[in-house]
Amino acid sequence: MPMPQQKDTGYQKDGNFIRPASTFRDFVSKDPASQFPAEKGRYALYISAGCPWAHRTLIVRGLKHLEDIIELHLVGSLKLPAGWKFDGTFGSSTQDPLHPGFTTLRQLYELVEPGYSGRVTVPVLWDKKSGTIVNNESSEIIRMFYTEFDDLVAPQYREANRPGGGLFPEPLRSQIDELNEWVYSTVNNGVYKTGFARTQEAYEENLYPLFESLDRLEAILASHPSQAFLFGDHITEADVRLYTTLVRFDVGYVPIFYCNLKTIRHDYPHLHLWLRRLYWDQGEATAGGAFYKATEPWIKFYGEGYANARQAVVTPESPLIVPKGPAVLMETLKGDEHL
Repeated sequence: MPMPQQKDTGYQKDGNFIRPASTFRDFVSKDPASQFPAEKGRYALYISAGCPWAHRTLIVRGLKHLEDIIELHLVGSLKLPAGWKFDGTFGSSTQDPLHPGFTTLRQLYELVEPGYSGRVTVPVLWDKKSGTIVNNESSEIIRMFYTEFDDLVAPQYREANRPGGGLFPEPLRSQIDELNEWVYSTVNNGVYKTGFARTQEAYEENLYPLFESLDRLEAILASHPSQAFLFGDHITEADVRLYTTLVRFDVGYVPIFYCNLKTIRHDYPHLHLWLRRLYWDQGEATAGGAFYKATEPWIKFYGEGYANARQAVVTPESPLIVPKGPAVLMETLKGDEHL
């Protein structure tokens, strides 16, 4: 059942941006007797390719080879005042493929709950069989993807058989959860709390912790220069969750959200190498380029999406100006930098 509805965005009196909780929080289970059992073709994933939270689910869908098991449907890359739309841009359809005539994601929410007035967000995991939203919280959807659907993928792609014990290996779970917690607060959501701040004090209150956390992440990678990823030689959930923010950092958050104390490419050499390896790799480590395939077609539109987002939230009366650059959206790997 959906949780109590909350406003789309919120602010404290001091100008700090508050992100409300997601609304639908049910779970797909590998148990065939559960309310939402894992079945091939039963579920559809709705995303916007421009949204970093939805981006997580697209990457994990690729890493787990779930393309033939979970359908994918795209809304446009711009969240307009009326919400996400099927507008034909950036690979989206002009209407909901599962509900002909629906042109907005809000209509899907209202189909589940008539009169719905809460947040309309992506990603959405939709159950075609019962006609309802299972979940719209990305951190929970990605865990479903790499645990509950394992019986439906080839044995070599199952978590128990993945190098390093999978995306959320048992020995590292507490460490991954701990890192996720501070990265979410100060980096993943920190860029929004900085960019959507409505006072100078709120802006600076979030800006400096953001870069302190980036410094901390740089130090983690620098302390283990021989390892490719945050927790060793294998990709974990922590890499996925950080990647979707950092791949947008220099192209979106620096010029548009005023996160401009430093850039990833010029001030964080270890994070920059980590980022470029995930982006460019087409080998086994990334399931044939799961990060690249989920990013490259849309990275050139990130700036426009964030310019629209900031204008809608902070300065709706101002004309839209989309910053150009950087000239190279993702710098290439050189020599021995490849995985």
